[in-house]
Amino acid sequence: MEITKICCIGAGYVGGPTMAIIAQKCPNIQVTVVDLNKERIALWNDADVNNIPIYEPGLSEVVSEARGRNLFFSTEVEKAIDEAQIIFISVNTPTKTYGTGKGMAADLKYIELCARQIASVSKNDKIVVEKSTLPVRTAEAIKNILDNTGNGVQFQILSNPEFLAEGTAVEDLMNPDRVLIGGDASEEGQKAIRALFDIYANWVPKEKILTTNVWSSELSKLTANAYLAQRVSSINSLSELCEKTGADINEVAKAIGMDTRIGSKFLKASVGFGGSCFQKDILNLVYIAKSYGLNEVADYWEQVIIMNDHQKMRFSKKIVNTLYNTVSDKKIAVLGWAFKKDTNDTRESAAIYVADQLINEQAKIAVYDPKVKEKQVLYDLNYLETRLVEENNNHIKVYSEPYEACKNAHAIAVLTEWDEFKLYDWKRIYDDMKKPAFVFDGRNLLDANELTKIGFVYQAIGS
Repeated sequence: MEITKICCIGAGYVGGPTMAIIAQKCPNIQVTVVDLNKERIALWNDADVNNIPIYEPGLSEVVSEARGRNLFFSTEVEKAIDEAQIIFISVNTPTKTYGTGKGMAADLKYIELCARQIASVSKNDKIVVEKSTLPVRTAEAIKNILDNTGNGVQFQILSNPEFLAEGTAVEDLMNPDRVLIGGDASEEGQKAIRALFDIYANWVPKEKILTTNVWSSELSKLTANAYLAQRVSSINSLSELCEKTGADINEVAKAIGMDTRIGSKFLKASVGFGGSCFQKDILNLVYIAKSYGLNEVADYWEQVIIMNDHQKMRFSKKIVNTLYNTVSDKKIAVLGWAFKKDTNDTRESAAIYVADQLINEQAKIAVYDPKVKEKQVLYDLNYLETRLVEENNNHIKVYSEPYEACKNAHAIAVLTEWDEFKLYDWKRIYDDMKKPAFVFDGRNLLDANELTKIGFVYQAIGS
């Protein structure tokens, strides 16, 4: 089957970059990304490509090359579905906030809505690709909807999970560790797998494109994120022990990371992991295990989340305790609001929860992040619904310049590992702060010796 038209439903952090790379690498295929959010689509189509809604190094250049040639962003969802041979579903699958599975299970209402819309619009056979992170056996539910509410059209369902790390998404798409495609064992299922395989083979070495059954593909995504998050929580659990015993977590991490059986990646102690995937996917894994009666398995993975929450709470408590057990009316500068560097994504960012806990103690929070705007910061804090919007507005201020954010602050909390923070004139910052001046390094980013020589009271995770 020669694929000439692709549609992707969802213009977010996965759909936008993934389709941009496919369009760049496959100029003979028309790629249309659709979304009901008119503001988001307008930004993807902005004449100034630097205004696209997602910040990823290198992404604007890719979009600039392909947009208008064979990459299109549109709100005409049904038209794009009708014309496409392959339809990627890349919509949000948040954790349920209601009903059975509340707080753990994935909310699949947007997936179901997509499936029903595809079924109602399609007039010819389609390949439907799960790109969103989904619980195992979701494809079965999608196929039931498509087969029973459609127009006699034949659908093949593939699972093609993303393995992107925000901040390096373009590089991850250009040079992936692997591409995973799960499909049905039938002849038609294998043809669908081959069609998607051939698209990726335009730039990905064939030996890196793995094919499995659908269920293995779905579970592999959840498992990969669970393992990565587990490593973060494991090293963070030891960081607290290091602080009590006088060991240095950075030295411990280096020592164990040199063991080739362990490796050095994801052994950086920090205030905790964030992002849209880790917590959501582990909670989903916990729910699936519990639904099959595997309570010990569920308890094991749930501990990863418990440890992550503990690390964030512990960090905020350390700030309060160090500042003489009160931060009431004290200015605390927060450097970094995104959950990691080189992205403007703030979902589940540690900064949100640390700031929230400090506001509970009546602190005045001053935020600076090079890529996150004031509107997003206030939205994140208000989304927690822990206090009135007016109270949040009175306790937090977002700055467009880091030195102003730190001026007259009693302490600085480094909560995102932006490289630019290491390049600041820290002597200037020290001179403009209240004394004693404290730095709480939640990312083990800064040079402890340099800051202590200036006069800062410096505290990092695990040392």
